Amino acid sequence: MDLIANIIIVSLVIVGIIFTIVTVIGILRLPDAYTRSHAASKSATLGVMSVLLGVFFHFWWNEGHFSIQLLLGIAFLFITSPIGGHLMARAAYMSGVEPTKLTIGDALKVDLKKQREEMKKNTQKD
Repeated sequence: MDLIANIIIVSLVIVGIIFTIVTVIGILRLPDAYTRSHAASKSATLGVMSVLLGVFFHFWWNEGHFSIQLLLGIAFLFITSPIGGHLMARAAYMSGVEPTKLTIGDALKVDLKKQREEMKKNTQKD
């Protein structure tokens, strides 16, 4: 059982390290703020979550200590990190940061234009 537990723990930590390396490469190589925020939020979440799961299992299986704090940290990270990345990308968009020339479409631009026109009509009625 110890060998299997250690293999699972080491595998989780290695997967976490690989995702973290992918995050660093993505932040350095991707062309604009939107794709960088995607790399930073998605793969960093998986990387840190895998490392924390490896640490959780190590303490649970090898040390006999069940850590609810690690589980809460994993859940908090899993919920907040993608939302934070999305909000940062939305803030960059609202601030006028231009996407790269490789961007094909901008569906948010059309939706925001419609929303602004509706708001303008509603304020004129009042």
